[in-house]
Amino acid sequence: MLDEDPDTIAHARQACALNDPPIQLVVVQNSDEAMEWMASVTAHNLPNLLLLDLNLPKLSGLAVLRRLRLDVLTKDLPVVVFSGVHEAAEVQQSYQVGANSFVEKPLSVADFRELLNTQISYWLKPR
Repeated sequence: MLDEDPDTIAHARQACALNDPPIQLVVVQNSDEAMEWMASVTAHNLPNLLLLDLNLPKLSGLAVLRRLRLDVLTKDLPVVVFSGVHEAAEVQQSYQVGANSFVEKPLSVADFRELLNTQISYWLKPR
């Protein structure tokens, strides 16, 4: 998960711990950390799903998404973009750059659990 907000991170951690089985969560809090993480990712530690906040300090979430889509290893990684603001232009830009989903930012642990269950069911379970 790429987000700098402490409350969102806490909700995500709680939601992952409450899942059965628990979800392993890796948190990257800013674009500098995201770039370091992307440089260290291999086929063995590639996540199954990435949650990406658009509103990041320094480099925007869209810029991070662009870089993910240019990298051979992460170009097909399911990326769920979330934002507290749901402006049509922001949603459209996210999809144009390569987001797989765009959702409203969860505001509680229960909302985060629902988001995780929905996205995991859609992107990671066989159909």
